[in-house]
Amino acid sequence: MSTTHDAERELPRRQLPFWVALALSLATVGPTLAMSGNGQGLIGTVGKALPLVFVIGLVGVALVGYSFVRLTQHLNHAGSSYALVGGTVGPRAGFFSGFAMLGAYVGFSIGTLALTSAFTNAFIAQLQNGDDDPYQLPWLVPVLVGAVISFLLAGRDIQLLAKVLLAIEGIGIIAMVVLVLVIFGKGGADTTGIDFSAFTLSDGVDSSAVISGVVAAFLSWAGFEACASMGEETDNPRRNIPRALAGTLVLTGVLFVVVMFAQIIGFGTDETGLAAFQGSGNTLGDLGSSYIGQWFSLIIIFTATVAAFGCHMATAATSGRMIYAFARDGFGPSALAHIHLKTGGPRRATWLVVGVALVVVVLCAAANWPDMGTGNDAIDTYFLFAVAGSVCLMVCYLMVELAAAWFIGHEKFQAVHGGRGRAAGIVLPLVGAVVIVVVLWYNVKDAAEWSAAPLLGLYWVALGLLIALAASGIARRVGAALVTELELSPTVDGHGNRDQAASSS
Repeated sequence: MSTTHDAERELPRRQLPFWVALALSLATVGPTLAMSGNGQGLIGTVGKALPLVFVIGLVGVALVGYSFVRLTQHLNHAGSSYALVGGTVGPRAGFFSGFAMLGAYVGFSIGTLALTSAFTNAFIAQLQNGDDDPYQLPWLVPVLVGAVISFLLAGRDIQLLAKVLLAIEGIGIIAMVVLVLVIFGKGGADTTGIDFSAFTLSDGVDSSAVISGVVAAFLSWAGFEACASMGEETDNPRRNIPRALAGTLVLTGVLFVVVMFAQIIGFGTDETGLAAFQGSGNTLGDLGSSYIGQWFSLIIIFTATVAAFGCHMATAATSGRMIYAFARDGFGPSALAHIHLKTGGPRRATWLVVGVALVVVVLCAAANWPDMGTGNDAIDTYFLFAVAGSVCLMVCYLMVELAAAWFIGHEKFQAVHGGRGRAAGIVLPLVGAVVIVVVLWYNVKDAAEWSAAPLLGLYWVALGLLIALAASGIARRVGAALVTELELSPTVDGHGNRDQAASSS
């Protein structure tokens, strides 16, 4: 077990500027990846109303983002939501929240490693444009190569990783903007043009299907809060972490809604266009080829491939920081509560996540599982773990919403900070909590098989709840560590008492 003294000795160095936190969140979201591969699975249920799904999703994730911003103005910790909830509601709630988020990020790390392989083969196929039977690599080959690179980069300075990921996403965002402008300039598909009915429930689209589809929107924004796990490593975290959170949401929020609308009208909102959208292996790449040329399609697909791998690295890095936080506070092997002297980050814990991702993907390939109906083993693996991870993440978001409402509404907080923003600080998180509960219900109520992706996420969450309730000793140790390690403005602890925890700020 890691002692309090060890925790203080092993704290990360506070050295990272604002842009590094922003870059990690952007890379974890993976805009190019999200827009290339997260819409196809919804066309069959929501049709051309896909942009409406993303508008609703933006509202929901903005409510979650508001809670993260309010909380990170007062608390910063390597455990992200684990600490945000634990430092407000209480240690068991914090443990449960962190366990859910860990499941989400590990799931994303597994899924995006597989998706990197799928996009690699899509790029290879595009190089053989016109060939009815293009050569494709065995899909585990890119997975193995990616895992080796990820192992090597996990031992490097986080600022180097952030620079690479920010450059990747910068190219992808520029390419998406260019494509959107061209699609709008040409008036969309010849058959349907610019069709604003995509933002409505027209043509018999079921409202329940739209609500159920919002989980894919949350999947697209998943990771916007990744920078919260770097609160102990970021310079002036009470200012820079909220700024990074808000900046990520504003940038990706506008981008995602506009790009998804452009893609819908680019393919066409009629039956033929929607079928083409649904069957696309990389929607941005296909549209780039149709509206600009093959050379642009190659740029888009290459960028999406590297973005998928960047998302794998970013989620592995974030998962590693959370495993480090758990181990440092007494849950997990003490060997994982280790900071590498040269890099200043938890390299061992990150290596563990990459190793788990590789093993799981190899086992899925060996068992020829899962079958998600896409016809591509790598994409099937991605969707399974991405959806399961999204369910875990939404449960975590639910806990953060409740924590924010409790924290801001507490009388001790009001005594210290006054009544500024009290009503909004209570109402908006509670509204967000309702939105999350509704979306979760619509995603799990019709799951028929025990191995359905949403249920896999719930199994992980249930395991976390069981541990939180049964392991009272761990909960007490975690609570004691939070009081010592969290950087708190004078506020309240999990028992409603004013906390004057030592801080260097």
